[in-house]
Amino acid sequence: MTKDNTTIIRLRDVGMRHDDKEVLTGVDLDINHGDFLAITGPNGGGKTTLLRIILKLLKPTSGCVEYYDYEGKPAQCLSIGYLPQKNMIDSRFPLTVRDVVASGLLGLKGLSRSDADSAIIENLQLVEMDDRADSAIGRLSGGQLQRVLLARALVARPQLLVMDEPLSYLDKHFEQRVYDILRMKAEHSTIVLVSHEMSIISGMATRHAVVDHHLSYCHAGSHSVHYDCTPN
Repeated sequence: MTKDNTTIIRLRDVGMRHDDKEVLTGVDLDINHGDFLAITGPNGGGKTTLLRIILKLLKPTSGCVEYYDYEGKPAQCLSIGYLPQKNMIDSRFPLTVRDVVASGLLGLKGLSRSDADSAIIENLQLVEMDDRADSAIGRLSGGQLQRVLLARALVARPQLLVMDEPLSYLDKHFEQRVYDILRMKAEHSTIVLVSHEMSIISGMATRHAVVDHHLSYCHAGSHSVHYDCTPN
């Protein structure tokens, strides 16, 4: 995929209130084709809320969120893979690892059963969980389930990969594996990632934002030169 400066998501004057509390205010942000945008900030600063607004899972109380295709034309939706901060899967559900990853292919048209099965196994191998494909999710540790949810986010080869604290619950060995996966996916996808652990991620990112109820600043990669994130 050729990377360029085409904007695929645009936020303008986005604000979010909850129980009369201002969670986000005045956020202007363009996410461009090929970006690796790393987001950090204090707990309670609105990082996860911002991600959910970007994904249109939350409607902001003010401002707007717009999607564009790679030709710059307005779009209703984008191909998105999402790894949430806290998994919403009840481990008591009678689901297997394979079922969970397969759910990431829902809505994908024109995919044969054999191609779907191949994609599921390929991504389970990527997260080193292929030997547990038929295991019930209730038998997994927190770290193992996180890896399965990562495979679900990746399985449809999304244009945009959105990840909220992807290193949660993972041991040091698999943290390094996640960094390897991110480097590989950054060659073909736009990535938006929230993390408190920025020592390695900030060096991989092309842009870095700090969110503390508003977008404090952005800069390129791990460099200290700041530039305006808002439109001219």
